[in-house]
Amino acid sequence: MKTKVKNQKTLQPKAATFNVRKVRKDFPILKQKVHGKTLVYLDNAATTQKPLAVIEAMDTYYREYNSNIHRGLHLLSEKATGAYEAVRVKVQKFLNAKESREIIFTRGTTEGINLVAQTWGRQNVGAGDEIIVTTMEHHSNIVPWQMLCGEKGAQLKVAPINDAGELMVDELKKLFTRQTKLLSITHVSNALGTINPLAEITSFAHSKGVKVLVDGAQAVPHLTADVQKMDCDFYVFSGHKVYGPTGVGVLFGRYSLLETMPPWQGGGDMILSVTFEKTIYSKPPNKFEAGTPAIAEVIGLGAALDYVAKIGLANIAAHENSLLEYGTRKLLEIPRLKLIGTAGHKAGVLSFTLGDIHPHDIGTIVDRQGVAIRVGHHCAQPVMDRFQIPATARASLALYNTRGEIDALAKAVRKAKEVFE
Repeated sequence: MKTKVKNQKTLQPKAATFNVRKVRKDFPILKQKVHGKTLVYLDNAATTQKPLAVIEAMDTYYREYNSNIHRGLHLLSEKATGAYEAVRVKVQKFLNAKESREIIFTRGTTEGINLVAQTWGRQNVGAGDEIIVTTMEHHSNIVPWQMLCGEKGAQLKVAPINDAGELMVDELKKLFTRQTKLLSITHVSNALGTINPLAEITSFAHSKGVKVLVDGAQAVPHLTADVQKMDCDFYVFSGHKVYGPTGVGVLFGRYSLLETMPPWQGGGDMILSVTFEKTIYSKPPNKFEAGTPAIAEVIGLGAALDYVAKIGLANIAAHENSLLEYGTRKLLEIPRLKLIGTAGHKAGVLSFTLGDIHPHDIGTIVDRQGVAIRVGHHCAQPVMDRFQIPATARASLALYNTRGEIDALAKAVRKAKEVFE
């Protein structure tokens, strides 16, 4: 809003300054001590911590208007229904979808992918057809397509990545044939942090008549996910990765596709009428939301998106990119440490090995220093196979992390090196 002042000049509103110390006060869990040391939480790619705004929104629902939605005419049900459906509009705006009815609530990214595989996939993929994924995919974006291909007699094709962990786009394009039905690709790799050039990739896929599903689980906490700009057909993400609760996620789908897809589950709220002779299904999104949904969790997700919007994704990205650059420098100062995933365009992930020390041993020592990281294959075993390693240690960043915490990580990793070498 423009404000008039005495000299008649117009003052433009300033973007909020990002203050990480202030932000950290919103996350009560960060105040605790672990093994006698202040918690340093760097396992954000697995799940993010929750701000008070999310905790309080869910608490208020249970305390003040807990009720089932859509079917009740009493006041509590109307209030709960209004709060639930308001989040659908928030998600629409968050993803820049054309319509709120393109937003389906799920239990998370995994369920969203399985929903598409078991509805659109079963309807459109047949014997001899092909589905393309990439080497950097999470198991959740591999296994459902393997299952579908096994059932239908289709082929799963895999696009390679280079030594930096970047998708080899030219090689990906060579995989497309007349039999290709779907490309299912991650927006940001959970194991490497690589950000894929989706606009270019979806444009090429559509030129070949191929639909595109994007796994956005690791993208939405770090960068803008504009489904119209990237022009994808489906986009999925999980609430708990973006400061919301567990047990809730989102599937965006083009309405023209959702309309033609059969239901995945049957039950209440996905029907218009039921007789023993015939059932008439609701229109999307209700058609894909059978039964009582995770009402409190959806409300919590809405509070999380409000929280992120208030801070601003641009502010979050700038802060995290600064941390990523600083963390890269600090870790590479440690002798024999090797970063796995050095893409020129990446977000929020520092995966590494340390000589011959097993990542599980690194994780154990680091934890004793109060630093929480993730060790293992990160549900991305094909990535580990590509780099010929069994596992990595992974520090992953969020808006509440600090340079001091990066220093604590580097110190803890050096401690692990001293213990095991």
